[in-house]
Amino acid sequence: MIVTKLELKSFRNYPSLVVDFDKKLNVITGPNGAGKTNIVEAIHYLSLARSFRAENDFELMRRGDTTAFIDATITEGDLTRKVRVTFTPEGKLISCNGKKIARLSELSHLVNVIIFEPSDVNMFRDVPKARRKFLDVSLSKQSSTYLGLISRYEKALKERNAILKSEHPDLLHLDATTELMVELSEPIIQYREEYVARINEILGRVVQALGGVDAQAQVVYQPYMKAIADFPSEAHSLFAQALETDLRRKSSSVGIQREDFSVLLNGSDIGRYGSQGENRLIALALKLSPYFLIKNKEKRPIIVLDDALSELDENHQERLIQFLGRFEQVFITTTHYEKKDASVYEVSEHKVLRRKAE
Repeated sequence: MIVTKLELKSFRNYPSLVVDFDKKLNVITGPNGAGKTNIVEAIHYLSLARSFRAENDFELMRRGDTTAFIDATITEGDLTRKVRVTFTPEGKLISCNGKKIARLSELSHLVNVIIFEPSDVNMFRDVPKARRKFLDVSLSKQSSTYLGLISRYEKALKERNAILKSEHPDLLHLDATTELMVELSEPIIQYREEYVARINEILGRVVQALGGVDAQAQVVYQPYMKAIADFPSEAHSLFAQALETDLRRKSSSVGIQREDFSVLLNGSDIGRYGSQGENRLIALALKLSPYFLIKNKEKRPIIVLDDALSELDENHQERLIQFLGRFEQVFITTTHYEKKDASVYEVSEHKVLRRKAE
């Protein structure tokens, strides 16, 4: 999957921008605040219809303008797609080859993007929600069934919490919602367990390639309950035990929304005992690993690395650049780049000057 052309209109700090991209490594350089990240933000937006930086879409429109758009040409083998997102005060409109996309879940199949952003270095020290987000986004991109399950579960959880917060909770309604959450959580746990197992087949090799040392890395999934033969009965028992607490705290304390995972590096929890450099290395390796789970090379995602080089020493920078040669298309933002074998885009004053790969 390749972005061959990107056009922005009134997006962030760009009044207007048209830029062509190459396969393999594309490096976007310029001083801080010039608008480097705005370009990769637009590319990533095409995958999930939401920004990894902004809370709402209004922040994405250039100040003073009432409409904006992202226009991209995407190739996948012999297929070419023109994907457009138009922002208006009434909301966003998304189309592919001129046809409106009704369901945002379709986007990740049309434009699949894996992103590493600066905050990811704290993934293993952050709250569990950050790690669950990685699992849910990665799995949802690979399985529409999982996306449907997790969407239904989140809706049921919201309903159950609303019942708990009411002045006089309807216990029959609460039981029915709990029943649905139990029913949905069993296959979700199975999906998560299987996905983590697949990631673990790859993660160690990616860590070794990036770190240059023989290291053992393993994701350890922590489900709220194992997927066992008597799952419904055992799950209902856990919910029953927590009912008094849930009613008192007015929120659900049991379920997949409480799950977590950790990553062990040579047997030690990276979040608790790893250095900042080790946390960055493992976070980067974990984010890149799903790429190799997709067998069809033409459907493999676009890689975006926002400011991934800044805290790496020269040796690890070189190892990362070499490793990125395995991907079909990569975007890196950085303040300075002198290495060869990349197409370099210099950002300055809302304009982009392109240097071809050498």
